[in-house]
Amino acid sequence: MLTIPPELARSALDAAPDAMVIIDATGIIRYANRQVSALFGYSHDDVIGKEVEQLMPERYRIRHLGHRNGYVHNVRVRPMGQGLELFGRRRDGSEFPVEISLSPIETGEGILTAAAIRDVTDRKRVEAELIVARESAERARVAADRQREIADEARESADRANQGKSRFLATASHDLRQPLQTLALLNGALRRIDREPDSAEALEQQEQAIGAMSRLLNALLDISKLESGAIKPEPTDFTVASVFEELRREFTSLAANKGLRLEVETCQDCVHSDPSLVEQILRNLVSNAVKYTRQGWVRLRCLHEEAVVRLEVIDSGVGIPADQIPLIYDEFYQVGVPTNSTREGYGLGLSIVQRLVKLLQLRLDVRSEVGKGSAFCLTLPAGSGRSAVASSRAGEVVRAPVKKLTKSSVLLVEDDLAVRDATRLLLKVEGYDVVAVATLAEALQKTRELDGIDILVTDYHLRDGETGIQVLSALREATGATLRAILITGDTSTAIKELPLDPNLRVASKPIRAEELLSLMRALLASP
Repeated sequence: MLTIPPELARSALDAAPDAMVIIDATGIIRYANRQVSALFGYSHDDVIGKEVEQLMPERYRIRHLGHRNGYVHNVRVRPMGQGLELFGRRRDGSEFPVEISLSPIETGEGILTAAAIRDVTDRKRVEAELIVARESAERARVAADRQREIADEARESADRANQGKSRFLATASHDLRQPLQTLALLNGALRRIDREPDSAEALEQQEQAIGAMSRLLNALLDISKLESGAIKPEPTDFTVASVFEELRREFTSLAANKGLRLEVETCQDCVHSDPSLVEQILRNLVSNAVKYTRQGWVRLRCLHEEAVVRLEVIDSGVGIPADQIPLIYDEFYQVGVPTNSTREGYGLGLSIVQRLVKLLQLRLDVRSEVGKGSAFCLTLPAGSGRSAVASSRAGEVVRAPVKKLTKSSVLLVEDDLAVRDATRLLLKVEGYDVVAVATLAEALQKTRELDGIDILVTDYHLRDGETGIQVLSALREATGATLRAILITGDTSTAIKELPLDPNLRVASKPIRAEELLSLMRALLASP
């Protein structure tokens, strides 16, 4: 058998990476390699012949005596203090975490125990850092979960707030227009009753004031709806010509009254966006152009480019100084009009335009020169060529003068007493036979009692959630006839926009002027 020289064995032990001591049954250190001195700070002679407890903290020494005696009676290879935190103690008194492996050595003189001692300071530090990292990650996860919960709660709260704003604006849009509607209709009735020149002048001024109040209310409600998110774009393909024709009909007389020419170029291009919102943008731009043009013309034209169509509103008006162009979109700002002075309009049109352009994700460019006019250019994506918007709509106002029809029977459905009485008075003065009710049930009852109805005039929003459309449908079903009807509403929601096309139905916005209502009725009654 090969015998290993003691010097070779000692060299191998000194080369081991861990500190190693060999102790006898009484706990006396009989051998220590070089790593013991490096790790514990004792010289070789300071540990040989000393109790092994010298290398551990004092608080563990008494307990260790019991463990050591137990090991002598159950000698085997095993880690020391499994599951426990073990520490070594250096000569300077400092402590450090260790792992100790025990191995028995049988000799002729008895059993010795070899203990391999490893400094695990670095590993413990890494483990602690990992624990801290895991705890930090867990805290971050909990915080992220909480943030998501907060975001969800905020989103739900915002949704509820927006729904509340939408409900408020729908109610405000209806309720705020009701008194204006009453004033407008009473004004129309009085103009027909009182023919005195002084009275006529007063009523004319009253009508102008009512019109100004209506325009301001509409503008403020439009801005509120845009700010609250109550307006949702509904893009589709539509022809520019259909929008241009609406604007031509609306502004030709207004421009002519100022001595201006309204020039609307022919445009057969198809674009893709929300047609009603695009029309509102152009309406505000044309209105501004007419307002700020003293002489000359206002022109609507379109320029077709690759993938886009540019719609331009150009005028020969006063123009805008270059340093004021960034300010024209501010609320209540008007070019060249000092604050608190008499003004035409309220400076809200371009503010609404800017919000609509942003909502539709379009582009609006402005160029202007003082004394020579301005040009506003709206760029839209080109459509596929298939228009989803019909050239005529249920709510189209027919302005052509027609022969007055008298003694036609009118069923008026309006739940607001003041508006109902004002409308009834106007129609009575105009020569109509009027029956006025407040609800769908009353309308059906009166329909059964009357010999016939020539035309229905109804509010859109009635009490208890009833609508004018429900009234019209019920009366048509009850009579089996295609009843002519005028639907009057202050609602600008999607529900109104999506009313089915009906040649026997007209939709008018509140507050409607007396002349406009009567013109609609005459035209509808005269239609085939």
